[in-house]
Amino acid sequence: MAHIVLFHSILGLRPAEREIAAVLEQDGHSVALPDLYDGQAVDDYDAGFRLKDAVGDAAIAARARAAVDAAPEDAVLSGVSYGAFLVGSFWGSRPRMPGALLFAGVAPWMTPQRPGLPVAVHIARPDPFDDEDFFEDWQDGAGSVKLEMHRYDGVGHYFLDRSLPDYDAEAAALCLERSRAFLGGL
Repeated sequence: MAHIVLFHSILGLRPAEREIAAVLEQDGHSVALPDLYDGQAVDDYDAGFRLKDAVGDAAIAARARAAVDAAPEDAVLSGVSYGAFLVGSFWGSRPRMPGALLFAGVAPWMTPQRPGLPVAVHIARPDPFDDEDFFEDWQDGAGSVKLEMHRYDGVGHYFLDRSLPDYDAEAAALCLERSRAFLGGL
């Protein structure tokens, strides 16, 4: 079973991330949920960006680094939206990482890329934060990474969070089912 480090969204550590962790833990995985905002969370994206700025990039980076450093070398890195972006800060320095699991966002590709590294991505289509050209370019940049790109038509950005208008029960269930299968195959 995998050890997973799951970074929260721009909104902070909320029940949605705990629900994702609980689903993955049902399969025997262990999930670390670092609180990058030190207990603060909000309910909308504009407030989330303000909170991120108030906490500060240096504090967020230090907390994320501490969580990754505390994880086994073969931990799966995962994140939601902004948390998915944060994965890009670490995956190039984790040569034993068996895969990455990204929800509602992507991370900058590692340089150099690890050929065959399994990466699963789950993104709304359309996504309100990035246009389709962005995702096409990102996918084209996958090179020899073993990419599973899953798109969910007509759902909100963070469609896994039942407390947001973005939520879509059918897409959330499919996403979690696919995520469990991905982790089971690592």
